[in-house]
Order: sequence, then C-alpha cells, then structure tokens
Amino acid sequence: MQFDTIINDWHTCAASGRINASNPCSEYMHLDDSACNLASINLLKFLNTDGSYDIEGYRQAVRIFITAQDILVDNASYPTEKIGINARAFRQLGLGFANLGAVLMSLGLPYDSDEGRTFAGALMGLLCGEGYLQSSKIAEKLEPFSGYAKNSKDMIRVMKKHTAAAGELVETAEKIATTCLSDAKTKKLTTVGLSLETLSKEARKSWEAALQHGEKYGYRNSQSTVLAPTGTIAFLMDCDTTGVEPDIALVKYKKLVGGGMLKIVNNSVDRALTCLGYPEATRKDILTFIDQNDTIEGAPGLDDKHLPIFDCAFKPMKGTRSIHYAGHIKMMAAAQPFVSGAISKTVNLPEAATEEDIYNAYVEAWQLGLKAIAIYRDNSKRSQPLATKKDTGKEVSLNEAAAQLAQPISPAAKRRRLPDERHAVTHKFNIAGHEGYITVGLYEDNSPGEIFLVMAKEGSTLSGVMDAFATSISLALQYGVPLSALIQKFSHMRFEPSGFTTNKQIPFAKSFLDYIFRWLASRFLSLDEQRQVGVMLDNDGGDKGPYASGGVDVNSTSKVKLSGSAPTVEAKGGLEATAIGFHVPDSTTGDISGHKSGVMHNSGTAVAFQISDDAPPCTSCGSSMMVRQGACYRCLNCGSQGGCG
Repeated sequence: MQFDTIINDWHTCAASGRINASNPCSEYMHLDDSACNLASINLLKFLNTDGSYDIEGYRQAVRIFITAQDILVDNASYPTEKIGINARAFRQLGLGFANLGAVLMSLGLPYDSDEGRTFAGALMGLLCGEGYLQSSKIAEKLEPFSGYAKNSKDMIRVMKKHTAAAGELVETAEKIATTCLSDAKTKKLTTVGLSLETLSKEARKSWEAALQHGEKYGYRNSQSTVLAPTGTIAFLMDCDTTGVEPDIALVKYKKLVGGGMLKIVNNSVDRALTCLGYPEATRKDILTFIDQNDTIEGAPGLDDKHLPIFDCAFKPMKGTRSIHYAGHIKMMAAAQPFVSGAISKTVNLPEAATEEDIYNAYVEAWQLGLKAIAIYRDNSKRSQPLATKKDTGKEVSLNEAAAQLAQPISPAAKRRRLPDERHAVTHKFNIAGHEGYITVGLYEDNSPGEIFLVMAKEGSTLSGVMDAFATSISLALQYGVPLSALIQKFSHMRFEPSGFTTNKQIPFAKSFLDYIFRWLASRFLSLDEQRQVGVMLDNDGGDKGPYASGGVDVNSTSKVKLSGSAPTVEAKGGLEATAIGFHVPDSTTGDISGHKSGVMHNSGTAVAFQISDDAPPCTSCGSSMMVRQGACYRCLNCGSQGGCG
C-alpha cells in the first residue's frame, strides 16, 4: 500500500510532474517514465571488533558509490527512449544498505528497541546526507541535473525537511545513549553508546553541509537514496540479513532450484555473544544448541534478558518469540526521513494474524509517515523461498552445497559440424505440379548432417519459411537428434499442396513435409523403418510392396476415371485406386499374408493395403487392421472410422 500525499510531500521535482507510482518493489518513486540506478552497502563491513563504527570509512564508501552511480547514468542503456531521456535529465540514484539486522545483533541491540531504531536512523541519515553532499560537489564541478532549475524550490524544500529530521535524530540519540547505553556504575557511555551519539552528530553535520552547498551549487542528482530489498545481492555480499530487514530466523531453510534444502545459520550470533561478554565455552554450548534445535530459546548459559537481541521476524518451530509487526513498522519510520525514495520491506505477521491486525498495520504505517508498506502473513502462500522449518526435501549444509557445486557438470549436447568440403545428394521432386529440390549434406560416413530446400522464388514467404525450417532440421541433426525420430514426427503431415508425385516409392504425398521426410527415409533408413513410414519398396530381396505386384504403376498406361465423387485409377490386376484406398472386384482373390501387406477381404470386399505401424487399434472391435482414410483411419474388420487428429 502506498500513501500518495506523503509521497508527493517529499517530492524533489514536483514542478516536472507528480509521483503516480513506483517500481514493483516499491522503493523507487519518482517521475513517470524514469529509472533509478541502484546500489547497496554492506553495513557490517564497517563494524569494528570492539563495537565501534568506522564512520569515516563509511562516509568514504558513500562518496565513491554516489560518484560511480552518477557516471553509470550516462553509460547505461534503458528500455525506452523516453525513460533514457528522463533518467539522464534527472539522474536519480538509489544508494542503500544491507545487513542492518546483523549489525544490530552484533552490537547487542534488539531490532525492536528504541536504541536499535535510533542506530538504524543514524546509519541511514549519514548515508543520505553524505550522498547529497557528494552530489552537490559533483554539481559544482560539472552542473546540476537538467531539471534542477525548474525544481530548485522543491529540491531545497525537501533538503530542509531532511536536515530538520537529522536535528531531531541527534536529540533522540543523546537521550537513548544516556539512558540505555551507559555503564550503570560509572554512567559513562558504552562503546555502542558513543558510536550512536557520534553517528547521529556526523549525520546532522553532513545534512547541514549538503543543504548549504546545495543552495549555492545545486545537486547533480534529483534523488540519492532508496532502501531496496537486496534479496539476491545480499547472498553475494555474504549478508545475514537483507536491506532494512531483521533476520527471518536464526536458522533458515532455503529451497534449492534443483531440489533439496539449504540450511543457513546466522553468523552474527557468536559476535553478539562476544559483545555481551559470554565466555568461549558458553558461546560454543549456545551455538551447538541453536544448530540442534533451530532456536536460541532454552540454550544453556544464556541470560533471558538477552533474548530480545536474538528475536527474528518469524517464530521458530521450537520457540515462542518473534518481532511484533509494530517493531517492523517503527524501524521503517526511523529510516524513512533519510530516504529519497521509499523502503522496500516486508512487515511479517504471524500465521495467526487477524484482519484487524492487518488493518492496524496499515494505519500505523500512515501515522508514522511511511511512503509505502507491504505485509506478509506467514504461510499465506503455498511456497515461500525461506522457511523456519525443514520441508520433506533433503537438508543440505553449506559445506555439502559447496561440494555439490564443485562437482563436474555433465556436458551439454555437442554440435558435430560438417567438414568444409562435404559430399551431398540433390533430389528433384514434383508434387501435383509443384517442383522443388532437396539437397542433403553428408558426413564422412554418408549420414545426413544438413538439408537445403528450394521450393519457390527467392524472397517469397514460403522460401523464407522453408529456409528456416531446413536450418532447424540441420541443427537438430548436428546436435545428435536421430533422423528416424524426425521422420516419425514429420511424415504424414497433411496440408496443401498435396497430390501425386513422380517418385515410385512415394507416389502420393500429403504435403511437402510428408514427401521430404519419407524421401529421407527411403535414402537413409533401413527397409523396416521405410515400411513403417509408408515408403513403397521394390520387389527385390523379398521386400515387396503393394505396388510391386498388381499395384498401381505410375509409369503404366493407366486411365484416370471418375467413380462416384472420388477420382479413381484403373490399374493392373483389376484394382482401382481411389482417394480412400484400393478396391478389388469380388472376383479378385488374393492371399492374406499378414497385417503388413497383401490382400485382405471383408464381407466380400477385398482391399490391397499396407498398414502403417503408427495406425491406432480400432476403438470398436480392437482390431489392428486400420488403414488411412483421408486424415483418419478405417477399420477393415468392422468398418468403423477413428484415429482422426
């Protein structure tokens, strides 16, 4: 859900148009037909082992990122010309961070606490303030973004709102550090308390400088920061948590694409226990307990007052604790005043959440000044990428997963190319007056490796289609697809033009493709395979077809006549070839020599036939004596028709 009035109140370029929508993740909100260059910083990289924070290193990283992102604006490509124009005119950037949850846990700060939220606000405040300061310094050397002059009043107005929020942050941080992060005896601030106080003051200093410098030189970028989900890059950056999120659980199970489960254990627990002063032996016992039980609740030697530090978004299977949804919303509210865009974050609600809980979440988000909010109720979808319990799939540890990735991958299909000089066979055909040529390129073993088809004038649609089809078949052959499989698939396809041919072995073709692949069968397949696709065989070696003895001879002096509505051919032996089969007068007798070929008779009618192996059994009587009849099959035993389509 997005709150339109809040969004447009923080709009830096209102004079160029209002903000109407966001990207799907809802962190980038600006002008229509524009784009944002995203990047994220791993916050944990700047946390020192003593609990202090490397503020200067953090600021330097922000300056480098802003500079690099601005350079990319001019070198990036965009999906449409209009988006490209607006992206270069307004130069929106989206620098953010990841691993906030791990930083807070490592410092011993509960995610759902005032000190945790204030620390997060200080980190985001320094990032955004330093980002705009660097943007203004770039504008001084180059120039402000193209739309700045038109939108300078709105830009400065929003900068003042950010700066005012930074002033309020310092007051809150000083109060929190004194009351929550100071030594009970000495009243001195702890290392974490000092870091919080220093961070907030440095953030205010950056904002004051950014405002002062921007009023003089303008800004190179109309936006500088967003908080993206970082769901994928967080894995690449070795983060325990994503974006502004807490950890979903101390122990998570991620479904793998190839099957199985990956067990992910939070690496920040040991660092947090060290920060809290637990000895090494106790830390090992606690970590072993977590690994075995998927929860820290009930771990030996753990002080119960420290449990909130390890609270996560979802309740563990063997535990009772989790972060209340209000804790998520308050964390977003702490960071929002220092974000140019919005925050892509999921407010996680338990499975038992009611409609009233969801309503209250939306209302509270609006009251706290958020620009947008997304909620998710645990197990409300059939499948989710991360879970707090194992599925029925196989569990895989990190080491096992790494070992599996190191296994050699089975090689993909390898293309067998033809030599530069190869033998070829060219065949001319004629189907109902339509002429064409088939050229087959041969390997050294005389097996086919490519085909070329010429059937029409160059440049025609049919010529182009057949060229593309021939190329696809050639690639299939070179990648090892058996020719017999292609022939079985494409022979007997029926479409126009079809008709009689000049080839004795294929006297009638149902289509160009039917002829082409049955001709390939006649040249490159065995006799049995030729019979299966209906190639008429010569009378040699005992392999006789119906045309070799008493059949239709295309070179004989046969007469064509009309019989009823179907054209017939008077042929040798008293047979009549019709459009639906071969009819033999009652006086003609023949030998029933099996289901492959011969003369069958049924109810006084004899038929010469050759049954294709792909003929289906009769659905009426179960007989296998089915012959092609048009696009269907006719049963010679009972006369039923079937097998159409």
